[in-house]
Amino acid sequence: MTANRRKFLQGTGASLGALAITGGGAFAAAGVATKSPNGKSLAGVFPIGWTPCKPDNSFDADAMVKQQQFLNRGKVAGMAWPQNASGWQSLSQAEWNAGAEALASVKGETALVLGVQTAGFNTAASQAYAKKAKSLNADGIISLVPPDASAADVASYFKALSDASGLPIMVQAVGNVSVNDLVALAAAVPAIVAVKDEAGDPLERAPDLLQKTGGRIEDFSGGGGMSFFAELELGFLGTCPYTGLADVLQACFNSYRAGRKRDAYDTFGRFLAFNSLPHANEYVMKARGVFAEDAVMRSNPAAPGAPAGGGRRRGGQITEAHKAEIRLALNTYLKPFLVA
Repeated sequence: MTANRRKFLQGTGASLGALAITGGGAFAAAGVATKSPNGKSLAGVFPIGWTPCKPDNSFDADAMVKQQQFLNRGKVAGMAWPQNASGWQSLSQAEWNAGAEALASVKGETALVLGVQTAGFNTAASQAYAKKAKSLNADGIISLVPPDASAADVASYFKALSDASGLPIMVQAVGNVSVNDLVALAAAVPAIVAVKDEAGDPLERAPDLLQKTGGRIEDFSGGGGMSFFAELELGFLGTCPYTGLADVLQACFNSYRAGRKRDAYDTFGRFLAFNSLPHANEYVMKARGVFAEDAVMRSNPAAPGAPAGGGRRRGGQITEAHKAEIRLALNTYLKPFLVA
């Protein structure tokens, strides 16, 4: 995979370098960010929100409000909730509604994109969530692609979501979803404006996806934002990381789009250095005072006991020494870059 990626980047490097003279990569220059019905840009950093809970694992609506307020203070473009990192499969209908209402109650510039997939990808149940998103004045909706479904059934599912909400749609692609599948889906459902591409290597898939959709579809990725700078070089218009350093990544995005690529590169380097610390994603929202020390992050039942932060746990259980190291890094190396 490393050799393939190196070959791919070498092959595209010349064209990207030539286009950089005129102010950006091929698709970065041509790509235009979609606006939500509320006039908010659907490009930039859209972290996947946590689902914060009390120590007994009961949903904490107040903490959810604090999370959205944190992103507003950080001038982060948006938030998507609930998706895989939010433990969406564990949420009851009442918890989903409580979380959506808590997020929608926060007024600010951070766009809200609500995840509407449901257990078994029941179309009627997902439509109910999509209608709720519309009633809450959300900026868009997002859904995973139903697994093991035909192209026709996938298109029918997303058309139903569009009909129910009238909102822009982001598709989260995982598993066996090809670029051609996404191109056909976007053509069949005009409301689809962006793809969070986690099916295969997004760096390798991006040029094909952007070219075949004429740059109409915004390319986002996940993976904690760990390859975001390379993605920006290829024309990505956003990323869906975790929330804890979303303001730092947003500053990186803003600098890059303004032509200050060296500043963007340096900011991204600090983001990566922080995330090299054990338990960084797991603890940063607590270290920054957003969540309580005893807060629990909900995880999907498919991965019981999975650590918060996308399975990046190293060194066993988090200790007071780990927490101190994370706070030290925030205060010593990142403080001038923290917006929230």
